[in-house]
Amino acid sequence: MTRIVAGAARGRRLRVPPAGTRPTPDRAREAVFSSLESLRGGFGGSVVLDLYAGSGGLGLEALSRGASHVDLVESNREAVRVIEANAQAVLSSCRASSPSSDPVVHVHATGVQRWLATGGAANPSAAGISYDVVFCDPPYATPADEVGDVLSTLVAAGRLAVDALVIVERARRDAPWSWPAGLTALRDRAYGEAHLWIGGLVAGADSSDSVAPC
Repeated sequence: MTRIVAGAARGRRLRVPPAGTRPTPDRAREAVFSSLESLRGGFGGSVVLDLYAGSGGLGLEALSRGASHVDLVESNREAVRVIEANAQAVLSSCRASSPSSDPVVHVHATGVQRWLATGGAANPSAAGISYDVVFCDPPYATPADEVGDVLSTLVAAGRLAVDALVIVERARRDAPWSWPAGLTALRDRAYGEAHLWIGGLVAGADSSDSVAPC
């Protein structure tokens, strides 16, 4: 069972795809959001990106806590349908809690690399969007270099806010996570089989001092 932990949609159940995704357990989600709120001071008005979104639980938890804009990127078609249903449910709770608010949620039914190339970091129409929080929870089999390239692309494209936080989930048994150029380690903690790493943008990081993928 997966639920929204806090905020306007607190306690709301989230649907989970029957296969092919790995939702972050409620306990781990609660702990990582506590760390994020201690670092950020809250999610009010934040712009959030949830890559490899699965059920959408991480991005929608941020929405429940006050995020104003959430992009969720997922390639599994069945998971996309689940995310869309979950997003509508959480949006309904947010609007009921604060009728004057009108948060934006976009569900992108595509792979992360394609989104970066055609609908995300390289999209001129989205050039004004910079993300305050980025969740990156790929399948554990995804090579670390590939995950690093995804984050490097966001840094190089200037798509991270100056005080952005990036959260990466990897298998606990994996080698320690190494942040790509432009990002620096802030906190990390293991929860069951998962290890969550929180990093931040290095002051002044941009395309001139980060490494983009070939």
